Amino acid sequence: MKRRQILAAAGVGIAAGALVGCKEEAGAADTSKPAAEAKTFNWKMVTSWPKNFPGVGVGAERFAKLVEQMSNGRLKIKVYAAGELVPALEVFDAVSRGTAEMGHGAPYYWKGKVPAAQFFCALPFGPNAQEMNAWLHYGGGIQLWEEVYKPYGVLPMACGATGVQTAGWFNKEINSVDDLKGLKMRTPGLGGEVLTKVGGTVVNMPAGEIFTALQTGAIDATEWIGPYNDQALGLHKAAKYYYTPGWQEPNVTFELDVNLKAWETLPADLQAIVRAAARDVNGDMLDDYNAKNMESMEQLKKEGVDVRRLPDEVLAKLKEVSAEVVEATAAADPAAQKVWEQQKAYLARLYEYAEANEKDIYAIR
Repeated sequence: MKRRQILAAAGVGIAAGALVGCKEEAGAADTSKPAAEAKTFNWKMVTSWPKNFPGVGVGAERFAKLVEQMSNGRLKIKVYAAGELVPALEVFDAVSRGTAEMGHGAPYYWKGKVPAAQFFCALPFGPNAQEMNAWLHYGGGIQLWEEVYKPYGVLPMACGATGVQTAGWFNKEINSVDDLKGLKMRTPGLGGEVLTKVGGTVVNMPAGEIFTALQTGAIDATEWIGPYNDQALGLHKAAKYYYTPGWQEPNVTFELDVNLKAWETLPADLQAIVRAAARDVNGDMLDDYNAKNMESMEQLKKEGVDVRRLPDEVLAKLKEVSAEVVEATAAADPAAQKVWEQQKAYLARLYEYAEANEKDIYAIR
């Protein structure tokens, strides 16, 4: 009995010692935690959008909130609307210079500086949101995007998509290609190049200036995004006709720009959080547009908006010219040519699948 009591007491002592040792080791592990993990970062994000603008503006705010929540406050991002810190169309330059650590905009806004950028954004008669995302995330697109932006000290990520847009608002009927000649229209990117080639005049401007320009006659027509955003801008009060489909932008992919030097200061877990939040917003924004575009179009029709489809003759000509413009734009810049050749080959495979499967569903349902 005494022997058993002595052994039991020894066992208790060994267990207690082991627990103390564990606590000491745990304490040692806590004190060895890298200081970088506990560091707090306060960053600025400049955007191309009006404050809290539906879809794109709200998406940028959502991204900032997600990052702060997932990082437990270790990375806080203050979002600036267009014009608050830099003009709407200078977001890329601001991030490149380090004026802000982050930016949110549309890649084709900086085509004058980076011609290849527009190929990651929207192609006339090109890929829809699902196809663009497939190419970006699983077809090598992101790697090419990073390669193109690296000389400017910018890291890009897909961070939002509109889905198929509308052709836009017009103050005169479009019955033939001749009706596009002399037309002053706000439309960016490759779609704008197409309009120019068929005789139109492109006027580029940020969202906040579109309504006044259309209402005063400074422009004859405009496309912005689709019913959801167009209604928010009040464009139905400044133009007579609303045309579909959005041949010039079957989808627009928005981008998160991150200053590369700032990015390299973030620990790996915060980098992972930024990437995860961007992917979340990329999908969530598309869902938002799909739902709200439907609702807004219903409301616009109830208000008597004259919604029309562009004539087949016009669409056929625009498609023909679009192919010429895309090829010529790529050929004029080595980086754009590299991106387009890879993208074109991948999209051909995606289109073949859509023709054999999805197109039939749309036709028969």
